[in-house]
Amino acid sequence: MTRTPAYAKRLLGLFANQQAILLLVLLVLVGYFTFRNPIFFSTDVFANILLDWGPLVLIAVGETFVVISGGIDLSVGSNAGFAGIIAAFVMQNLTSRGQGEFVTLAVGLLVAMITGAGVGLINALLITRVGLVPFVATLVTLGAAGGMSIVLTGGAPIGGGPNNAILLSVPTIGPFSFPGLVVVALVIYLGLVLHLARFGRYTYAIGSNPFAALAAGINVNWHLTKIYVLSGLLAGLTGMFFYLRLGSGAPTSGAGSELDAIAAVVIGGTMLSGGVGRITGTVLGALILTTITSGLIIIGVAPNWKQVVVAILIALAVFAQSLRLTNRRSA
Repeated sequence: MTRTPAYAKRLLGLFANQQAILLLVLLVLVGYFTFRNPIFFSTDVFANILLDWGPLVLIAVGETFVVISGGIDLSVGSNAGFAGIIAAFVMQNLTSRGQGEFVTLAVGLLVAMITGAGVGLINALLITRVGLVPFVATLVTLGAAGGMSIVLTGGAPIGGGPNNAILLSVPTIGPFSFPGLVVVALVIYLGLVLHLARFGRYTYAIGSNPFAALAAGINVNWHLTKIYVLSGLLAGLTGMFFYLRLGSGAPTSGAGSELDAIAAVVIGGTMLSGGVGRITGTVLGALILTTITSGLIIIGVAPNWKQVVVAILIALAVFAQSLRLTNRRSA
């Protein structure tokens, strides 16, 4: 039997390390875009990348919990847009009544979170009570939330809220805005929950083998309900983030975000079959996607090429996952 050389094993091990690959890809992208246009390596561009990264990583982190549990949430984009619309109507009403900006924004944030969590709860009930598969259940709410956003607004953005809301998206600490720092803190906390808390262990267990998890005493349906509500809650927060960036609630603000979120999750190394994934991978995956978007614009390439680059990255990510499985079987 021919033995694999040591250097070949080390090389395969490097390619099987998803985090190392992602970091390398990110550095290569930054280097390439900077070479093509030096302005890319500037604080202003990094600030813009982080503004795009904030809402994407929020829904991608929620998607990570869902995918690790063995499911999928296609509704996060429409949910974000719908939650932002509902929050915009509430803030418009409070502002017209002379309510202060702080209270108005706080109520709007709460409304967006509740709305997003409500859509997540509907997803959970369709899956755990009605018996729909996650793909179909979340496809239903994707269409319903997106349709309701258009019906309620007539396709027009909803403004009339706090005048200074959009100023919160202006970077104040280096390239970070205040909402951006909140997103970073939240992502760190959820990463600790996934990797260190019992909630995370249950999530991995259900994704690996739901029948074994049930036999071990885990209330699978109740835990899945919490996961989909969490995903919806983060989508609601994303809707509020969109509102702060635009200064209004736009019905199409979250359109297509679910595809980018799933791409970030897959590129980050989370397996669609469930049971495997890391928050750090999702964070890097989302950062790669936003870097590509900004980089293509800066070097004068049509943004539509982003989909081609993302498709290649997804293919490479799946290849890395197959190498990881091969190494595990060999071990």
